[in-house]
Amino acid sequence: MWKKEDAKPQGTSDSSSEATNSSKMSSVTPSSAATLAAAPSGSSRSSASISQGIRIKGEVTGSEDLYVDGLVDGKLNLTNGSLTIGPNGTVKADVNAREVIVRGKVEGKVTGRDKVQLWSTGQITGEVQTERLSIEEGAVLKGKVEAGKQPTKTAEIKAVAAAAASKSSDTTTLSSGTAAD
Repeated sequence: MWKKEDAKPQGTSDSSSEATNSSKMSSVTPSSAATLAAAPSGSSRSSASISQGIRIKGEVTGSEDLYVDGLVDGKLNLTNGSLTIGPNGTVKADVNAREVIVRGKVEGKVTGRDKVQLWSTGQITGEVQTERLSIEEGAVLKGKVEAGKQPTKTAEIKAVAAAAASKSSDTTTLSSGTAAD
C-alpha cells in the first residue's frame, strides 16, 4: 500500500491534499450510485448488501445493517444491525437482528428484538418473535407469532420467590418446649 505522504505532490500543504482527496472520494460513478440506491438505509450507519445475483450458503454474522436482495440459506445474525430483505430477496434461515424489514420471502424463525415489518410484497413462513410487529395489507404470514414485551424470565421470578421464602423461614425461631427453672 502507499502512504499518504507519498501520494501528495511536493510543495503542497496538508489541507490542500485533504481537500483533493475528499473531492475524489465524494464523486460517485453511475454504477455505484445504482448500488447505493438499491440498499436504502434509515440512518447514516454503514450498510452491507447482498445483491440479486449473489447466493450464500452458511452463517452470516455482523453488527452493521444488511440489505439482502439475493439468496441466503443458513443463518443470519446481526447483533445490533437492521436486516432488510428486498423484493427479490429469499432467505431460508433463522434470522436474528435488532430490526427486520421483509419485502421478499423468508422461511424460518425471525427474531427482531425491536420490531419486524412485513411489507405488502413480503412473505414469512415460520415463527416470528418481536416486541413490535407491523404487517401491511397484501403481506403473507404463515406460522407462529409472539409479539409484545416479553415478561421477565420465569427462572428469575422463581429465584426471587425462593429467596423470599428462605428469608421468611430464617426469621422464624423454634422453641424447644422445655421450661426453664
